Amino acid sequence: RGLWVSLGLILPSAVFGLALGVLAGTLRVYGRPAWKRAAEIYGLVFRGFPLLVQLYLWYFGLPQLGIYLSPYAAAVLGFSLCGGAYHAEYVRGALRAIKQGQLQAARSLGFTRTRAVVSILLPQAIRRALPGCGNELIYLIKYSSLAYMVTCIELTGEAKILASHTFRYTEVFFMVGVFYLILVSIASWGLHLLED
Repeated sequence: RGLWVSLGLILPSAVFGLALGVLAGTLRVYGRPAWKRAAEIYGLVFRGFPLLVQLYLWYFGLPQLGIYLSPYAAAVLGFSLCGGAYHAEYVRGALRAIKQGQLQAARSLGFTRTRAVVSILLPQAIRRALPGCGNELIYLIKYSSLAYMVTCIELTGEAKILASHTFRYTEVFFMVGVFYLILVSIASWGLHLLED
């Protein structure tokens, strides 16, 4: 049961985090000054605050402002925003590595700046950023174990409950480690296939 909850946290968080990262990374390179600054601040804040502190703010802090999130929603929001900030750095670096002559050539062929970035530069950048983004996915798999700290009972939370009933902490948490190792191995294999 905990494994399914963990997968339910990891998959949407990975998708939303990557989408946010691509957007923020692109804005940092090709956005207007105000958007560049906003993307920089986003990256600074969400890479600077520890993930656990972010989860506490979303789940325990927002109710003080009258906003109530379920444990699942708070965890997905926290994982997505934090992951997106790191993905943005990988995408930004990959975009910077592409020669600017490609943008100028696309503009001379009649492409708008936005269309040139989306159609020509971004696909190349995503391919270059894939190893870093893949590492972020692997971190996300392991960081998903923090969700139980905001009462989203996933694999680690279920293990903690089971271990407290049976007092077999070593066996239970060893098996949890094996599950995470399997998930990370599957993700690594899939990313290796994508990179080739």
